[in-house]
Amino acid sequence: MSISKRDIWFWGLLVLGGGSLANAGWMLLDPLRWYHDLPVGVPDFGDFNPHFVRDIGCAFATIGFAQVWAAFSPRHRYPLVVMSAVFLVAHAVLHVYDTGRGAVDHTHWWLDLPGVYAPAVLVTVLAIVLARQQGDLHANPARHEAV
Repeated sequence: MSISKRDIWFWGLLVLGGGSLANAGWMLLDPLRWYHDLPVGVPDFGDFNPHFVRDIGCAFATIGFAQVWAAFSPRHRYPLVVMSAVFLVAHAVLHVYDTGRGAVDHTHWWLDLPGVYAPAVLVTVLAIVLARQQGDLHANPARHEAV
């Protein structure tokens, strides 16, 4: 992809993917430090389990890889972003459920906003935009030959 073809989605996906990959790397390489040092109250959700933290790290590595791939490959963006959104929304729903039922303190509504809820909403909106573009692409293929 040439620099002139790098749109806002490229940069957004690159940042999201980089963040997901950085989080995954921390979870996989130093799960105990991630558990205690991530400033969002992870211990509030249960006891430390290094295997479980690494499992979740693998999920974040997967979506991070998908987001970076989507950044560099507009042709594959839609399915990659949709799969990323599936995980992020499911993760957010679990946080809503646990906070809503009182399993964690109500402060988690705010603690989870930047790292859980906002990425889920952002990637879902991106998936919707890309779905509309996909529909436009199939309706007018000659208009989008370079995509």
